Amino acid sequence: MSQSIPREPHESSERELSHQRTVSPEGDLAQRQTANLQLLRTETKATLQERGVTQSPPPLDPNYPELARPQNPVFPEEYTLETETGLVPLRTLEQIRTRASLATQGGLLPSEEDLEKKGVEEPVEFVTFRINDPENPHNWSDLYRWYVTIVASMLVVCIAFGSSIVTGGLGLIEEKYNVSLEVAILTCSIMVCGFAIGPLLWSPLSEIIGRRPVYIISLALYTIFNIPCALSPNIGGLLVCRFLCGVFSSSGLSLAGGTIADIWNIEQRGTAIAYFAAAPYCGPVIGPIVCGWINVGSHRLDLFFWVNMAFSGAMMIIVGLVPETYAPVILKWRAKKLRKETGDKNIITEQEKVKLTFRQILRTSLIRPITMIMTEPVLDLMCMYIVLIYAMLYAFFFAYPVIFGKLYHYNDGQIGLMFIPILIGASFALFVTPQIEKHFRTIIARRAPTPEDRLIGAMIGAPFIPIALFILGATSYPHIIWVGPSSAGIAFGFGMVLCYYSVNNYIIDSYQQYAASALAAKVFLRSGGGAAFPLFTTQMYERLGLNWASWLLAFIGIAMGCIPIFFWYFGAGLRAKLNKNTKVSDEIKEAPASLARGA
Repeated sequence: MSQSIPREPHESSERELSHQRTVSPEGDLAQRQTANLQLLRTETKATLQERGVTQSPPPLDPNYPELARPQNPVFPEEYTLETETGLVPLRTLEQIRTRASLATQGGLLPSEEDLEKKGVEEPVEFVTFRINDPENPHNWSDLYRWYVTIVASMLVVCIAFGSSIVTGGLGLIEEKYNVSLEVAILTCSIMVCGFAIGPLLWSPLSEIIGRRPVYIISLALYTIFNIPCALSPNIGGLLVCRFLCGVFSSSGLSLAGGTIADIWNIEQRGTAIAYFAAAPYCGPVIGPIVCGWINVGSHRLDLFFWVNMAFSGAMMIIVGLVPETYAPVILKWRAKKLRKETGDKNIITEQEKVKLTFRQILRTSLIRPITMIMTEPVLDLMCMYIVLIYAMLYAFFFAYPVIFGKLYHYNDGQIGLMFIPILIGASFALFVTPQIEKHFRTIIARRAPTPEDRLIGAMIGAPFIPIALFILGATSYPHIIWVGPSSAGIAFGFGMVLCYYSVNNYIIDSYQQYAASALAAKVFLRSGGGAAFPLFTTQMYERLGLNWASWLLAFIGIAMGCIPIFFWYFGAGLRAKLNKNTKVSDEIKEAPASLARGA
């Protein structure tokens, strides 16, 4: 046994008594005594303060679980702090923090005797990672963490690819099922609708059972439901299965960013997210490129779904081989194992102190995001900006066939190639996002950052969205070679990634305590816009003309592009007046049951 850490006089005897109470007369006493001796060393005030535990609890990390969260966590750094023993007594934490907070608020200080009695009555110990713990994802090698980051990014690309594969063969859907173009387009929109619903299920479930099981279960179902998509005898069956594919696959869209946050500390996380930013927008662009040529070469609609099934199945296996990354669940499993080995039921995580009910899950996962949409104007404006960009991306999938089909009489494969400039523009953005993150770190070194500091990327990228659409409209003439309209994609891809990356970070920093709910609200609205725009894009281009349809979107882009500039100057004051995120939990308690049913 390693050298023991100095302890307060009462602590060892109290711990021994608590363990003696748990020994069963019929059990193996010697075995239990050995386990008890291994747990005699727990952290003291001195050792916790050496590890950086101070009187004031730090702000909650955006990745801190929302489900079963105590109202005022006494140990918010439990999932990031490493200790020598891996066990932190609640009573010791209260000696450091509760007394200090009560003194600050002018309350009566409990005596040491009272604290000791409380400790005897409830000898709770919180589980932490040990120093250099191999199960802590932050201790994995940089190479392996970058591998996991790439896997998470490729998963998002795979799912977004699946949403747009049908755009490479809308004519095949019309022919096979004898339906109109609008119904054929619905096969794309309805999967994007599934993206809005799925995260409300997968995000809370990942906080209960972990990210890895959720990935495996949901991606297995997504892979399986590509089979009825390929074999569906009618359009109704195809639409239902496409919607279910959206629901099941959306776990990747909602959890991939969290997986990256799990494995990188706060200082390194921004750089990883900066490279990840392009994945949600590059994935849909690859769909028409690949499936356009499948259509030209084979004229088989079912082959679209077989290819997608192979891609999703491969990603399910690769993601399933990555160990669990979510620290609260890893420590919850560890606490359960220790309780079983020692018989001590008071070894827990702080999250386990709150008994989770179905009603709490419903409130957190369904009602809170909807409540925030209804009560947070700042969140709504920023989400609307993301909705516009995402919707315009999906609008391109149906505008390009009209433009390049009418002007140049291109087939689906050639039209798919016109999306490559969007990928090029997104790649250019990936050279800029790390520089923006580096600039943000210099701000942190000088002063306390504000959410508005995150808007630099959006202010750089915002002008490129309308510029791209003005170029697209101005070059949509038959006497102008295809390079003109296709080059608009470079500006669009560049601006799209910068704006998404910047606004996403702004939402997280503005709603730190409820970041997961704010992001769920963003995904819900974004997916709604991505589903709606394709339904009228083709008709808009046919009735307004190739030029004015693009210019109309450009003027909308100019108006919406003012949002990040406006918030750069006035955001702090508006957030102070309009943000109600500190009251969200109270509003949820008062929310009517009909709202839960409607959500």
